[in-house]
Parts: sequence; structure tokens; C-alpha cells
Amino acid sequence: MKEKEWKLLLGPYRQAVDELKVKLKGIRTEFELGKAHSPIEFVTGRVKPIPSIIDKARRKQIPLDRLEEEMQDIAGLRMMCQFTDDIRSVVHMLRKRNDFEIVEERDYISNKKDSGYRSYHVVAKYPVQTANGEKKILVEIQIRTLAMNFWATIEHSLNYKYGGLFPEDIQLRLQRAAEAAYRLDEEMSLIRGEIQEAQVIFSRKDSE
Repeated sequence: MKEKEWKLLLGPYRQAVDELKVKLKGIRTEFELGKAHSPIEFVTGRVKPIPSIIDKARRKQIPLDRLEEEMQDIAGLRMMCQFTDDIRSVVHMLRKRNDFEIVEERDYISNKKDSGYRSYHVVAKYPVQTANGEKKILVEIQIRTLAMNFWATIEHSLNYKYGGLFPEDIQLRLQRAAEAAYRLDEEMSLIRGEIQEAQVIFSRKDSE
């Protein structure tokens, strides 16, 4: 595929990511204005780099002319939460939205991967308005805690280093770290009330 063809293909994906980042960040702003706890800590987004798309297409045996139908994470967003319970709140809010259609959900929190990976994935069809009319783009939204995200970021980097074939000691340490991150989330959830009260006090002092 030529450079111009890639630009034409990925343009609507970039538009989808940009629009959804604004919309999803807006939810956090609404909670802040209402002086309420926001289940969303922050939102990030990206369009998968072309080499990564080609590599995944090769591994998954996806023809390049079927990318739009068969690759769900060309456009990706991540929604970070402070507490595990916040993830459920965010998923519930996403289900109620009418600006996109959820086509798949994958719960890797209740059903973690063998590697230790935990996150909640929502795949949605998001309508983008282009010069040629409406185009529905597949977007993957990952919802996870800050601890889950820290682990996943490290695992992702190591995965590139080792090509997915981790030495046994590294694999064991990653699994232990994943369990430690999950226990951290559980402990923080137990003192959630104290944490939120402290954050409100800090926020008031910071605004004086």
C-alpha cells in the first residue's frame, strides 16, 4: 500500500480518536464542575502506527484490504480510573451513549489473561463525517486502573524486546507483578472513602 493510500485509510481513524478524546474528557469535566468524584482519571488515544498495523496483519493473517473490517484497534483510546469499581461505572456510561454502537466487550478483569493482563475492552463503531459521507470506524476503548496501566505498559515494552517469547524468570516476575498490582487496587478500594475525602480537602486548599 502506498503512502497516500495509508493517509486516506488512517485519516478517519485519527478523526475518530480526536473527537472521542474530546467527548470522553468532557465527562470528567462534568463531574469536576459538579464537585463529584470522577470515575475517569484521564483519557489518552492514538492511531496504531503503520509498521504495527502491518505486523499485526501478518500475525493475524488479515489481508490489507480487510483491515477496516477485521482489525479492531487501529483507533485506540484508554480511559484510566483510580478504583476498580470506577471501571464498571465508566462501562455503564459508555453503554448508555448514543453517538456510537458497542459491538463487543471483553472483560479481562474478571477473566485475566494468562500473562496477568487485566483491562476491560469495549469495541465500538463510531460514525465519522467525511467528505464522502458518513464512515463507521471500529474503535477499541480500554478501561483500566492506573496500576493495571502501569503493568500493561511495562509488559508491552518487554514484549517488543523479547518478541513475545519471555524468558521464564521474566514471565514469572510479570505474573507476580500483575497480582501485586491487583492487590494494590483491592487495598485502595477498601479505603476509597478516606482517599476521596482527602482529595476533596486537598482540592479545596489548592483552590484557595
